[in-house]
Amino acid sequence: MALSHAIMTALLEEDLSGYDLAKKFDMSLGFFWQASHQQIYQELKKMLERGWLSPDTVEQAGKPNKILYALTSEGKAALDDWVVSETKSRSAKEDLYVKLYNIGHCDPEPLIGEIADRQLQCQRQLELYLKIKDRHYGEPETLAINRKGIYLALSAGIRQQQMHIEWCDEALELLGAIA
Repeated sequence: MALSHAIMTALLEEDLSGYDLAKKFDMSLGFFWQASHQQIYQELKKMLERGWLSPDTVEQAGKPNKILYALTSEGKAALDDWVVSETKSRSAKEDLYVKLYNIGHCDPEPLIGEIADRQLQCQRQLELYLKIKDRHYGEPETLAINRKGIYLALSAGIRQQQMHIEWCDEALELLGAIA
């Protein structure tokens, strides 16, 4: 997936400024697709050049003008084409796992600490996902189709965090015996 697809997905519901897009990434889409504010603004420029977005300048009293971005019909068509294209398998790039291959050649304590930190991060993320689920998706079978899609992405995130926590438990137990 390209960043442009995530941006177009965010713009399906409403026109947004670059700043508002960045906030939306921080609060929802960012759980599954990471992008810095700078990357978002760079991508918006490219998308404007492709004709996928149209800008609307909004004057603000005492502030710089705000540019709201809207998805064009060309942008919607590009997003639709992407949605029905085959999803590529995610490539695994995980530094921690490569480090574990080397655990016999170094002091294991820093890696054990890193795994414990990872477990804590996953636990916090899981708690956040569960709060979102409880607040917004209590009865998924009654949701509109677009909300069901969001729920399913959230559900995958929940299961992923649970799996990582279980793996950390196993790793800490196994490595605790050698520390």
